[in-house]
Parts: sequence; C-alpha cells; structure tokens
Amino acid sequence: MRKITVAEHISLDGFIQPDGDSDYAHGGWTAPYRTPQGAAALAEAYGKTYDLLLGRRTYDLWARFWPQATGGPFADALNAATKYVVTHRPENLTWGPVGRLGADPIDGIRQLKRQDGADLLVCGSASVASVLFEQDLVDELVLVVYPVLLGRGKRSFSDRASPRELALLGSTTTPTGVVLNRYRHVGPLRTAG
Repeated sequence: MRKITVAEHISLDGFIQPDGDSDYAHGGWTAPYRTPQGAAALAEAYGKTYDLLLGRRTYDLWARFWPQATGGPFADALNAATKYVVTHRPENLTWGPVGRLGADPIDGIRQLKRQDGADLLVCGSASVASVLFEQDLVDELVLVVYPVLLGRGKRSFSDRASPRELALLGSTTTPTGVVLNRYRHVGPLRTAG
C-alpha cells in the first residue's frame, strides 16, 4: 500500500503563492531562505523514490523547468518519478513518465494507493491536496514554513476544507529560520464536549 504525502512551502500567514501574473508577482520568494540543511531535510521528508501526484497547473509550471535540470536529490528524483496528473487534458502531458488516473481521478488515486509501489508525493497542487484531505487519502503533511508574510495569495487549503487533526512527527529549523514540520494525518478534528 502506498502512502500519500502532501508537501507545501508556506508563508507564516498561510499562503503558498502570492497573487500576481501567471508566474506570480513575487516568484522566487523562497529562494533567499534556501540552505543545504533545508534541502537535506526536505529530501529526507520526500524519501529517496516517489511518484508525483500533481494538479495540472503545478505540472505545467514544473514541466517548464525540471526536465532541463539534472543532478542533485530533487532533479533526478522528480524527473524519474511517474507523474499522475489530475487534469481534463491528459493528451498533452509531455514531461514523463506519466501514469493515468482514469475518468474518475479520486477513484484512480484510491486504486493507486492500494497498489504496491513508490509512495505518492503531492507538491503545490493545493486544490488536489484539499480534496485528498476531504477524502481521507492523506497520510502525511510536510509544511515548510518561511519567515515571511505575503499578505495575500493562494492559501494552502481552501475555506471548504474540513477540520483535521494532525500529529507532529518531527521538526527541523534551518539557519535562515525556515521550519520544516512533518505531520501524520490523524483524522477529523476532535473537540471538547
């Protein structure tokens, strides 16, 4: 059985990308905070091998960059991963290898999860991540929290997301103040009373 991990780079005020043009007005906002320690912690959280589960927009953005990148723990692993893309336009997925989810993406993801194989990693793809949480398909969440306030933009989870409980598995802080938190998904939020 495969594990599904959602990984998000997020600002202190809860945004994963700022509003702006198609490439985002503040593109590269995470770059000043990158360190070798942070890259190592992130690579460990992702695992050595994995397949990717992506929304179409994230896939298209990444397909412009990663196929030309080589070497290092991220480029080689991302390029080798099978990409499962939630899309209505599967015919033009050129950055492969590409796997198929079928006509019902949630059913396809459930089937993938039941199979043997590499774990599934969701990066970015906030809409996909929200639906996966709603469907109780997420096993772990990795939040890479940057010491910045973006003020507005796309939130990591939609306002429709159901309340969830998570258990902290570990936390790493980098010299630039980035905090990488790993959580296990427990289930619906418990309340007193």
